[in-house]
Formats: sequence, C-alpha cells, structure tokens
Amino acid sequence: MLLLSAAGIAILLYVVVQSVAEQIAQESQDNILAASAISILDSARVVEGDISIDLPYSSLSMLDSVTDERAFYAIRLNDEFLSGYPDLPRIAATNDATAFQSTTYLGEDIRIASTWRSFSTLEGQAYLEISVAQTLTGLNQSIARISRISLAIGFGFFLLSMVVAMVIAQSTIRPLHRLTGSVSRRGPSDLRPVAAPVPTEMAPLVTSLNSLMTRLQKSLSRSEDFIAEAAHRVRTPMAIVRTQAEVTLRRVEKEEHRQAVREMIRAVDESSRTAGQLLDHAMVSFRTDDLARETIQLDDLIVDTVNRLHPISELRDVEIKTHKLTRTKIQGDPILVQNAIQNVLDNAVKYTDADTKITVMLDQSDGYAQIRVQDEGRGFDDTEIDQLLQRFERGKNADGIVGSGLGLTIVDDIMRAHGGRITLSNNVGEGACVTLSFPL
Repeated sequence: MLLLSAAGIAILLYVVVQSVAEQIAQESQDNILAASAISILDSARVVEGDISIDLPYSSLSMLDSVTDERAFYAIRLNDEFLSGYPDLPRIAATNDATAFQSTTYLGEDIRIASTWRSFSTLEGQAYLEISVAQTLTGLNQSIARISRISLAIGFGFFLLSMVVAMVIAQSTIRPLHRLTGSVSRRGPSDLRPVAAPVPTEMAPLVTSLNSLMTRLQKSLSRSEDFIAEAAHRVRTPMAIVRTQAEVTLRRVEKEEHRQAVREMIRAVDESSRTAGQLLDHAMVSFRTDDLARETIQLDDLIVDTVNRLHPISELRDVEIKTHKLTRTKIQGDPILVQNAIQNVLDNAVKYTDADTKITVMLDQSDGYAQIRVQDEGRGFDDTEIDQLLQRFERGKNADGIVGSGLGLTIVDDIMRAHGGRITLSNNVGEGACVTLSFPL
C-alpha cells in the first residue's frame, strides 16, 4: 500500500511539475511577445495627421535572442495592412490590452500576441493593430526538457519513497518478528505469558495471546489429570471383574454357563486392553509434545523390555530371543522408546502361534539404529500394510485376537516424535518383520 501510494504521488508530482512548467514557459513567451508588440506600438507617432512608425530593431531581435525562433509581425491600421507579413493570422479584438493565440502559420506552430491603440488622424479616429508571432519549436524543446526533468524527479521521488516505505515497514513489523521468534522458540508445553517488549499498538495482541495461553494451560492440566484418573479408575475395576469371572468359571459346571463366562472374560480383556491403549495413546501424545532428550543405551533397554514380556510369552509358549544386539546409544525419551518396543513385541506374541520364536536384533545402518522384530506368525497382508498404522485399523488376520488397533499407531507416533520411522514387511519364509529406525 505504501508503494502504491508513493507511485500515485510520483505520477501526480510529474503531472503537476509538467503543467506548471508548461504554464511558466508559455507565460514567459507571452511576456516577450507582448513586450515586442508594445515596443513597436510605442514607436508610433502622429506626424501632421499621419501615423509614422519607426520599427525598433530590438522589438524583434529580443525574440530571436531568447529562444532562437523565427519571428513574424504585421502592422495594420484599421483593416489596412501597412507592413510585415500580410497573411499572418489576426486575433479578434478584445477588451484586453493584449491578446494571445496559438495557431499554425507556414506549416509551423506559432504563438501570436496582438495589441491595439487608438490614434487621431486627419481622417478621424483610427486603431493601430500590432501583431507579433513566434514559432514554438524552442518552447516545445524546453517543455520536453522540463518533462524529462520532471519525470526524473517523479521517479527519484518514487525510489526514495520506496526506500523509506521499506524502512518504515521493516521497523513496524520488527517487533512482530521478535514476538513470533519468542513464541516459536518455545516448546509445546511452554505456555508462560509472553513478556517480549512490543509497541503500544501490539499490546492488545500480546494480552489476548497470554489469555489464550492461560486458558490452554488450564485445559491441558485438566486433560492430564483426567487421563491419570481414568487410567486408575478404568483398569482397577476391569481387573477385579476379570478376577471374579475367573473364579466363577472354576465353580460353574454346566458347559453353556462356562462358555458364557469365557465370553465375559474375553469381553473384559478386550475392553481393558482398549481402554489401556487409549490411555497409553493419550500419554504418548502428551509426552511427544514435550519430548525428553536423554541418552538411552538401546541394547540394554531392549533386554529389559524382553525380560518384562517373558511371563506373557511363556503363557503362550512363545520364545523371545535377542540376537546380535550392537551396543548403541540414542537420544530420546526412554519411557516412550520402551513403550514402542513393548507394543511391537506384544503384537508379535499375540499373532504368533505356540511353540514358535520371536527374534529381536539391533544394528546400525545409514546413520540409524535399527531394531528388527521378526516372528513366525501370520504375517501382514501386503494390501493392508499402509493402513495398519492408522488408528483402530486391524488386519484381516486379527480375527479371534484381542486388540484395539492402536498398538502400531502408538509406535508410529513415537517414531515420528524421535525423527525415526517404522517399517512393516513380511519375512521371506513366514511371519512378519517390524523395523524401528532411530536416528543416531
């Protein structure tokens, strides 16, 4: 807007300078023409009843000396031509002492000045008319030169205005850039009020931003409290219900009743697992927003996670083996990294048949620490691999297996937060392979 305004003012400045220059140049020429005509008129005398004119040399030479133009004149007494150029155009008499007119003569543009005076002669009252003309070539050249100068002035004004506008704009938005930088450098959980100095005009913006941060801080705090409370209040009753159902299953003798109790236990397991993974997903979301950066001994973390899952794998007669764990350190959140490894191993145990094994390997390649979890289970359907990382998506081979469809989603979120990736593939023989790649 400043540049457009400057351009408009520059154009207006050019037009005004051009108009004023033309007007001044025209007035200068008119003054010279009028002075020439009047000097001729002043030389007129009445001698013995006749008008005598001694044409002054200076009356016409002043026209030539100023602009190097061609000059013409005509002297008439009433309607009788006396001297000069007889076909020089005439100007109708006016009440003014001197009249001016622009016209064409001998193929050139000219400017004419005419003046009149009354004389008493033997024949009575007579009007002497003096007309002086000058070509406009020099005037047009002068106007063209002035036009170029005014164009240069307008363009120079625009350039100067552009520089000033840019300086003003940068100076105006510099506090906004400082405010933006101050906010953008913060972590997702840093919701302190903004204290960066800003101009008075931006104070309402900062006040509104601080108010928003305060409301957001309260909302996040309530959400975290709700998740923690929900984790306790959901998991504990589910565990109690499952325990009571197992006790009831031992006491019931009729097969149809035992089947009903088994279905109830299965439903409790599914509900408990879904609720637990929903809460885990929420926990992961909060922790990834403010990711901790600690040094993690990845091979030791894998061994610890495998040991934690041994009781579950033994119940299903599945063996979890570690193979070639390269000593590796990464930076990240140990709780989230262990959660990712545990979810992958838990899925492998669920989808692997009894009397099979799961192999966990760790190596380094292309700047990444790669954890490979290979099982001998059902594997992935090649047409579903891209969908399995989405929330609540489960493959066709999940029939009859308790799950929520959130495990791989949680792992994917954790990997993205650490700048890594999860890759799903099938083994050459049978089973699936999940690869977790962490940047070194």
